[in-house]
Amino acid sequence: MEFHRSLRVPLLYAAALVLVLVCVYLVSRPHGIHLVQAQVLAQDSQGYAPPPRRVDWRDIPGQWRTVALPHAPRPEVRTQPGEADALPTRTTWYHFQLGPGQAAPPDAYLYIPRWKTDGEIAIYVDGALFYQSHANLQWNGSNRPLWIPLEDAAETTPPKDILIRIRHVRGLGGALSTLWLGDYRQLGAAYYVRDFFQIELPYLSSAIFLGTGIFAFLVWLGRRRETLLLLFAVMSIVALLRVMHTFMGTDRLPIPDAWFGWLTVNALSWMILIAQLFLVRLHHHRQPWLTALIATTSLAVNLLTLPLFAGTFDATIVSPIVYLVMGVLAITTFGLGFHRSWRARSREGVVLAAWGLLSVLAGAYDLLLQNNLVNIEGLFLNIYAEIGLIVAFCLIMLNRYIRAMSEVERANAVLAERLAAREAELTESHQKLREVERREVLHRERQRLMQDMHDGLGSSLVSALRVVEHGRIDEHEIAQLLKSCIDDLKLTIDSMEPVETDLLLLLGTLRFRLQPRLEATGVKLRWEVQDVPPLAWLDQRHSLHILRILQEAFTNVIKHAGAGEIRLATEARDGFVQVSVVDNGHGFDVSAAAEGRGLGNQARRAAAIGGRVELVSGPDGTAFTLLLPIVGQLREAVELTTP
Repeated sequence: MEFHRSLRVPLLYAAALVLVLVCVYLVSRPHGIHLVQAQVLAQDSQGYAPPPRRVDWRDIPGQWRTVALPHAPRPEVRTQPGEADALPTRTTWYHFQLGPGQAAPPDAYLYIPRWKTDGEIAIYVDGALFYQSHANLQWNGSNRPLWIPLEDAAETTPPKDILIRIRHVRGLGGALSTLWLGDYRQLGAAYYVRDFFQIELPYLSSAIFLGTGIFAFLVWLGRRRETLLLLFAVMSIVALLRVMHTFMGTDRLPIPDAWFGWLTVNALSWMILIAQLFLVRLHHHRQPWLTALIATTSLAVNLLTLPLFAGTFDATIVSPIVYLVMGVLAITTFGLGFHRSWRARSREGVVLAAWGLLSVLAGAYDLLLQNNLVNIEGLFLNIYAEIGLIVAFCLIMLNRYIRAMSEVERANAVLAERLAAREAELTESHQKLREVERREVLHRERQRLMQDMHDGLGSSLVSALRVVEHGRIDEHEIAQLLKSCIDDLKLTIDSMEPVETDLLLLLGTLRFRLQPRLEATGVKLRWEVQDVPPLAWLDQRHSLHILRILQEAFTNVIKHAGAGEIRLATEARDGFVQVSVVDNGHGFDVSAAAEGRGLGNQARRAAAIGGRVELVSGPDGTAFTLLLPIVGQLREAVELTTP
């Protein structure tokens, strides 16, 4: 049911188009003097002699007879045209005498809807040659209506006598429609509407189709799998060749008549072959026998009419036979294509095949019109059928493009949904990882604090407990131990403050904590700290290592060096930041001190943050140096020996 409904839209468009065309026809009907009768005289001749400059119709030898217009004798089928100078031709004269009631206006126009001849036409007004065709003999623009202003056609105004001379191949027949005389207002609309539908519309549609075909070909170069694009491009070229005879021929063609006829006549077989290949790809049912039959027949006709060899048939002359053969192939192609497309529920294939069958009917009517079997003032319908095929091809490609874009949009929507779901999963996973990381950080921080309190505060309290347990109660010693415990606790608390890679801020905190104790012991502190590069790796965990190392250095000076002054200095050198603690005490044996736990703990803490310690001592004092890397290469935290 949905498939049937989808066909309603094309049918409604077609009905609307027919209604518009009927309205245009009714509005553009000509008015004025309508010449529907003429005197005719036919003379057998040889070749194509140029028309004389002046002719008096009374001096033309022969018997005049009165005929009704349109005048269209039946043609005879000939296979060979022969040379132009040796052709048996016939000259047909049409004479019109304007009576008293048929006086043309001063600004009169002569409008001839159609004239047909494989030859030439000349028009005389009051005996003087006024117009003649100068194009090719076979393809001479006879499809174009004639629109001739007569205001300068004769010495007397209005003209009284009109004589038309048509010379054509004998047996093929010339034909002439009725004539109209009138001013621009009476005939302009009729002429321009007919000229548009017979000439301009085929030209514009073919040019547009060719432009889209070139675009399709360029797209196909990048997408070789899309065979329909290539077929569409080839069809645009073939369609142009097929309809060129409708709008070309008013001027001489750049190629001979025989070649031009071969192209435009045989283009019909090429269109049928391409339409067959197109339909096969729409309904997805291979028909190799039909494709081979069309290709073989087309090739045979092309070779038989090819104007390269002597004895071949002229395509223009035998075109009625060619069109009959191609009509049978077209009915078979589009009939089977319609059947297969209907079964495959291919709306595009149904529309294309149905329009192809309609084109065959239009072609049959055109064949009758070409052979003067129907009123020659009618329009060649196959032109518009081919325009419909062009539109059908364009709509098919447009629908495929729209469907492709819709599929891309749906694919993008699916990808967006999947991406959103994946992002949600990643966000959830990231949140879980952050939670795990936070817990791990808290765990490591607890472990660090426990380790630091065990190594620092715990060690000091244990020492105080041992003193008390052994009965060596010395208030001064107890006070010193308690002060040490307080210092350890303060350092632990200070290490928890953010330093943001700023070593000087950390050293300032250390100075704030230790300077009162130094002053209480009478030791002077010289602060010679200068700016150093930031340490990107410095965080709270590593801050405590630095504070512990420097606390140990200050404690050793206070307890053992007997110094009166301590100097703390910083500088950057060789990729390291040096923190130096120098005293003026009595010094000590460095090798013996290296065996103790204090200096060992300092070395291990420095190694844990990628640094190292250096110790130089002599009679004039001791210099303790902590070297910290500017670009950190941190190692895993080490277990420090409990003092």
